[in-house]
Amino acid sequence: MITPRPVKQCGHADFGWLRSRYTFSFNHYFDPKMMGYAALRVLNQDVLAPGAALQPRTFPRVDVMNIILAGEAEYRDSRGNHIQAAEGDIVLLATRDAVSYSEHNPSADVPLTRLQLWLNTCPERENDEVQRLHLDNAPHQIIASPEGESGSLRLRQQVWIHHVMLQPGEEHSLPLLGTRAYVQSIHGGFSVRGLGGGANSLSCGDGAFINDEQRIILQAETPLRALVIDLPA
Repeated sequence: MITPRPVKQCGHADFGWLRSRYTFSFNHYFDPKMMGYAALRVLNQDVLAPGAALQPRTFPRVDVMNIILAGEAEYRDSRGNHIQAAEGDIVLLATRDAVSYSEHNPSADVPLTRLQLWLNTCPERENDEVQRLHLDNAPHQIIASPEGESGSLRLRQQVWIHHVMLQPGEEHSLPLLGTRAYVQSIHGGFSVRGLGGGANSLSCGDGAFINDEQRIILQAETPLRALVIDLPA
């Protein structure tokens, strides 16, 4: 079963220095029916103004994935870790108790646009505190997995995250390992269907909940960039 989540139904905020879109309840946006999905706790797209920063804060025990869509970012933590990233980079922070994290846009004139995911973690697993990966612009790339499959980032949870880039008319078929998944359009329109057919059309910024599908097929209607987040039960 495929259930669309139109972008117009998401939460939004505009603070001037920060503009945000929330798929699930976050910050001032609260919807008791949208508290996350399986291990996926947060899915936000944020635009941080030139020179602006998100001040140090602690996190619950989650893996925080930042996908840089435009501009540059700088991440720091209270343990002294420091990493810079640019468009096409993905930074994964394995948060720790009592450690604070901050995010900065070091540019004086270019906004930072990035997609951020929070994923719940297994309590017995630990990984490197900071990991970075650069997207290769292939039609399909696995960007995160439990065991670092195909050079992907290592997660502390049974989750597989795929990045898909397609041209109009192209399609990609992807088997799913979990009983649930979430599909997110980063940009572009496309249709998504399971093996039983019944395609759903999604526009730029839309998402879709996937339940009990062994495989999904994405077909691009315009130049497409999308995430498929394959989740455990």
